[in-house]
Amino acid sequence: MNRLTTLTEETRLTLANLADAATDLAVPSVRLGVTGLARAGKTVFLTALVHNLVHGGRLPLFAAAAGHRMTGAQLKPQPDDAVPRFDYEAHVHALIKDRVWPASTRQVSELRLTIDYESASYFYRKLGPGRLHLDLIDYPGEWLLDLPLLGKDYATFSAEALQRALASSRAQIAEPFLNTLAATDPDAPESEPAAQKLAACFKDYLAACRADAHALSMLPPGRFLMPGDLDGSPALTFAPLDLPADAAPARTGTLRAMMERRYEAYKSHVVRPFFRDHFARLDRQIVLVDVLHALNAGPHAVADLEVALSEVLGAFRPGRRSWLSSILTRRIDRILFAATKADHLHRTDHDRLQAILKRLVARAENRARFKGAEVEVLAMAAVRATREATVKHRGEELPAILGTPLPGERLNGDTYDGGTEIAMFPGDLPQDPESLFAKVDSVSEETRPSFQAAQANLQFLRFRPPELDTTAEGLTLSLPHIRLDRALEFLIGDRLA
Repeated sequence: MNRLTTLTEETRLTLANLADAATDLAVPSVRLGVTGLARAGKTVFLTALVHNLVHGGRLPLFAAAAGHRMTGAQLKPQPDDAVPRFDYEAHVHALIKDRVWPASTRQVSELRLTIDYESASYFYRKLGPGRLHLDLIDYPGEWLLDLPLLGKDYATFSAEALQRALASSRAQIAEPFLNTLAATDPDAPESEPAAQKLAACFKDYLAACRADAHALSMLPPGRFLMPGDLDGSPALTFAPLDLPADAAPARTGTLRAMMERRYEAYKSHVVRPFFRDHFARLDRQIVLVDVLHALNAGPHAVADLEVALSEVLGAFRPGRRSWLSSILTRRIDRILFAATKADHLHRTDHDRLQAILKRLVARAENRARFKGAEVEVLAMAAVRATREATVKHRGEELPAILGTPLPGERLNGDTYDGGTEIAMFPGDLPQDPESLFAKVDSVSEETRPSFQAAQANLQFLRFRPPELDTTAEGLTLSLPHIRLDRALEFLIGDRLA
């Protein structure tokens, strides 16, 4: 089956949307999905967004705030009682008091922010003040890569997983798993120890692919690296098998039948509930992308990221928003792709970072626009950890960034202690993104040196969160950012007009 949902599930979703619409009659709501692959900064983005709205941060490009029409924003109890609450208070404390980055997203969480505002329209302003519930849904991007599995049987999943494992960029990483797989007979009697051994090797291979040295992104099943309370369950104890293209149906009692059964259980008990209960109910979506991390890792990481982003948007339900469609079937009508950590570059390179991301998501963007959704691409930093300066080097003035590297960060043989501020020139991104992708599109051992030469002058460090300024009255200012206001204007600005 190629569809993500059955007719029965579509009916259930329609009924859920009708219930949501009924509650929206008093105060309208927008469900904003926040996702991104590992290290993209989902938790930081959500924390900074709420902190700036609640504390009146500097948001000159967010029209409702810049025009003083937004009169307040407060956290309220969330509508979904069975979903964990996003721990905003702990994350703010980590950023502001401890100056450490908060823990990464490991599960779905939710937070409701209620915004009071005055309409920009004279007519609506006469009707009284407006109010909007902004429901923020935080979830790991790796889980999105599982949604296409709903339309694939076990044989297709196995074939695609092995094709990736045998690729030149992964074959060495996957060698222990491939060796264990070669010694496994799919038609042998089902065995729990055999299943656990093969599944453990497969998970180790996926974890190694995600490590900083490789930074690969196409790593389904997503829950294998974020098992949560399902760790050790049979639904997460399976792996692909090497099956002939014309293989007969699995015989009952074999290892293959066992793996197929658990793969189907994974889809039924893990993937489908996530789609039904969370993903299919979103109105708008931001996808955070750590482009710099992929550039650091090399051409294979960039190529893999492009495929992953295309798969991610392939799972979305984009469409044009209308009164009737918002009641019967929710569609994501605005999607923002944001290249994070723009503060790791001088502002003169921000347009280049944005251009690289736009090239990465070109196929996905065209698909969403065709369906009627609005798509925007942006370079941003939800929390700005650096400042800009100009330094002289050998008589030449260079644009630099100032910041405090995290403890253990290394550059040119120096290891930093987390307390020393430095000035550094991070280098320049390629002016023409096509020059970068010409190398990515033909990745081989011959093209790798040329790609590395193009990136040789780039240096990216991880910095501590900034120390916040205070006013003359002793009030702590909001978290500084780069283009968080532009992101807010695109994602919810029209709902506050």
